Amino acid sequence: MTTTTLTPTTPAAMPTPTPTPTLTHEQLLQQPIEAIIPHRGTMLLIDAVEAFDDDTLSARATVHADAWYADADGAMPAWLGIELMAQAIAAHVALLAMRGGGRARPGVLLGSRSYKALETSFSGGAQLRVHVTELLRSEEGHGAYECTIHHGDLHCAEAVIKVFQPPDFQSFIEGSFSS
Repeated sequence: MTTTTLTPTTPAAMPTPTPTPTLTHEQLLQQPIEAIIPHRGTMLLIDAVEAFDDDTLSARATVHADAWYADADGAMPAWLGIELMAQAIAAHVALLAMRGGGRARPGVLLGSRSYKALETSFSGGAQLRVHVTELLRSEEGHGAYECTIHHGDLHCAEAVIKVFQPPDFQSFIEGSFSS
């Protein structure tokens, strides 16, 4: 779970969240990705959520040959797969919160012991499927997901990604900058 909020704000300046109406599973799947995760513009790499349940999520992502990340052949470097996985995890967490009528707390990608890409890049125009399976979720906000990326029947990348949703995100970020 990554976030685009990196600038400190005072608690008084933070907006008060409004309750989210409870949506059905089908309504949640019809939500545009921008209504699910906070990424915007060129940093939004996931196109849509295709399926999710309590433990898993499958998302679709298109490799755009003219994107900021594209190499001379229009391909996405495979190392960006970890961000595709992180955005799919963020979508899973958000959809579970939305299903209950709430909003997901902001979170961060902590890392992975091993990200294995079986290709050096994802070809331009490729329709990728990103699948995440929750392995661990603690009350304190720690989580782990087993993640894969496929292009058709081709297995392209895999990792176990560790994430964290701090109880007080603002203090966590401010503490990160002061250390």
